[in-house]
Amino acid sequence: MSYWFRNDNRLPQTRLAVVSYIIVGMIGLLLLGFWKLQVIDSDKYLQMAEQNRVRSIPIIAPRGRMLDRDGRVLVDNRPSFSVLLLRDDPKLVEQYLPAISEGLGISQDDLHDQLQNTRNLPKFQPIVIKPEASSADLDFIESHRSDIPVLEMLSISRRRYMPNGFLAHATGYVGEASEQQIEASNGKLRPGDVVGKNGLERQYNDILMGADGMRRVIVNSVGKEVDHLSQQDPIPGKQVTLTIDLDLQQVAEQSLGARPGAVVALDPRSGEVLAMVSRPTPDPNDFAVRISKDEWKQLNEDPLHPLLNRAIQAQLAPGSVFKIVTATAMLEDHNPPESFTTYCPGYGTFYGRQFKCWVYFSKKGATSHGVMNLHEAILHSCDVFFYSAGMRLGIDRLSFYGDKLGIGHKTGIDLPSEEAGLMPSEQWVERVFHRKWYAGETISVSTGQGAVTTTPLQLARLIGGIASGGVFKQPHLMKDAQNVGDERVAISESTVEKVTDAMYGVVNESGGTGTQLKLAGVELSGKSGTAQVIGYNTRNRLGKQKKFEDNAWFVGYAPKRNPEIVVAVLVQESGQHGGEAAGPVARDIVKAYYDKKNRKTLGTVTASEHSTTPSSGAAVVAPVVAIKPQGVPATQTHTADAEPDPQ
Repeated sequence: MSYWFRNDNRLPQTRLAVVSYIIVGMIGLLLLGFWKLQVIDSDKYLQMAEQNRVRSIPIIAPRGRMLDRDGRVLVDNRPSFSVLLLRDDPKLVEQYLPAISEGLGISQDDLHDQLQNTRNLPKFQPIVIKPEASSADLDFIESHRSDIPVLEMLSISRRRYMPNGFLAHATGYVGEASEQQIEASNGKLRPGDVVGKNGLERQYNDILMGADGMRRVIVNSVGKEVDHLSQQDPIPGKQVTLTIDLDLQQVAEQSLGARPGAVVALDPRSGEVLAMVSRPTPDPNDFAVRISKDEWKQLNEDPLHPLLNRAIQAQLAPGSVFKIVTATAMLEDHNPPESFTTYCPGYGTFYGRQFKCWVYFSKKGATSHGVMNLHEAILHSCDVFFYSAGMRLGIDRLSFYGDKLGIGHKTGIDLPSEEAGLMPSEQWVERVFHRKWYAGETISVSTGQGAVTTTPLQLARLIGGIASGGVFKQPHLMKDAQNVGDERVAISESTVEKVTDAMYGVVNESGGTGTQLKLAGVELSGKSGTAQVIGYNTRNRLGKQKKFEDNAWFVGYAPKRNPEIVVAVLVQESGQHGGEAAGPVARDIVKAYYDKKNRKTLGTVTASEHSTTPSSGAAVVAPVVAIKPQGVPATQTHTADAEPDPQ
């Protein structure tokens, strides 16, 4: 009996020991857990706690303004709001997506795409889901703070450009940074950041783009801001001054109007671009907010190619403007000699084929030029004379001088995506087409047809450089730009004198192709050109179509030697000669330049010329009517058998 009582007394003690060990173990685990929470993971949970009550809101730095050479505002900023999505809690974000979609008018598919594209970002970093918030959007966010706490408003400065695409291709536009730009930025850019996409906005993005700031605020359980902690102020982008003259730019825009083409005005003494126009053009204000895929597709598929900056990218046959290159080569090589003359009956036969002069098609009476020397050939733009000169020079010498004068080379202007044009040669034909150069092709090249192509900026630099005695300055749009290069081409004084005298005669002597452009008191000089799109025989077979009309060129400058301003004008598919369609634009700009210069000399500069703070471009720029001509290709190919129609 005592045995059983003895065993009963021992069993509870064993059980108590086991229970005690269990309790001690549990206490140890609890202590270990507390130690891990309080010591090892303290920073982690402190950060989580902070995120529950502290919110970091970015302060977007405004981009720097762009001013014209006189300090007048060309590109500015305007206040705006964007909608931020706070992504701290992915489950909470997913829960509110339907309500956000309905309230802000954003499809759920779009929201999911945006979340997918930013999945690699830290969850505490908010993203922009609607760049331009309306007043209704702001009211929705404010009234639903308690039941949709994942939305926040972000105050930003939105880019503001002149209306009607004024100076649009030069200034460029901004947009959200692409994935490629973000990856290449080494962490400097984030999704949603606004960067320069084209033009000067892209070229000088690092200068114009400032550094964003950040403010840390305390929010309550429903996301309402109740206090602020600290703030890092943004650093605004730097302001830049351009070489553009707002007054000349306005004249250029209005004189070209809605016609497809381009205008470039520059000071050949410094390379400063005074005006640059390309038509048609998009409105860069449309890009200041996120542009839709449909709008982007429409711009890219538009047959008028509004995204093409024709001033630096339209590679087209220069027509008779190229005769200045042929004349320079002839005088420098003395082949044919300076005394050379030729008879122009309205056509000429070379290598067994007949090439007509433009006068043959003239509707003004005469169908021939008669006996022509070099001076008269430039004045009258006689094709037969230059056919003969080109045949004697050969493609090697034409190519040598064209290359030396800049054709086939980028000018180096401070804009992205400039095109080089083409100066054909025997080596080029062998390399590209794997054949030999046909001698008959030289006839077309000598008058600026065939395979030779240039841009308006190239022609402005070329003519300005020759008239400056062989000094070719690098064009640029940044005022007081550093390291502006120049190139000095050896051209004899005799050649410069004869060529400039002839270009002066084009405008100021009887029989010149630009006499209607003469300006009182101004030594306006220049050269007109009319370039075929296709051969006349081919065009006659296809019938009269707008897209096959000739391109009109005119390059004018003043004064006759060492010019202060040179203007190149292209009017695509005008159906008119260069002096008629393009010449008046150059004349208007040169006249405006001298009118302003004279006002400054007399001390009567208008108030608008000193104004530096226009509230918008509308107060400065008269609207340009946006009429869309029928299909104009971005670039045009020229067949070797095209019959030149210069002037």
